[in-house]
Amino acid sequence: MTMLHTVNKSPFESNTFDTCLGLAKSGSTVLLIEDGVYAATSGNAASDKIANANGISFCVLGPDLQARGLESKLADGIKVVDYEGFVNLVAEHDTVQSWL
Repeated sequence: MTMLHTVNKSPFESNTFDTCLGLAKSGSTVLLIEDGVYAATSGNAASDKIANANGISFCVLGPDLQARGLESKLADGIKVVDYEGFVNLVAEHDTVQSWL
């Protein structure tokens, strides 16, 4: 069973990103949306956790990344998706867990 986790809170203001990573299993995907996209930027503790999360795929919603002017700060290994890609991720996974 594959699960898509969506995180919409900044890892600098909330512990939802850490909680998500603590419970996400290998084969899962984490999609960073809204202020959650700050976790996808390079050079911070959150990006280090992403780099060390074996078996978990990470995506970021491109329009949210762009709205915050962070496109040039995207960490390695994170796939950028658009709204259609978001819908495809939902359809590809058995379950969606939203971390609010």
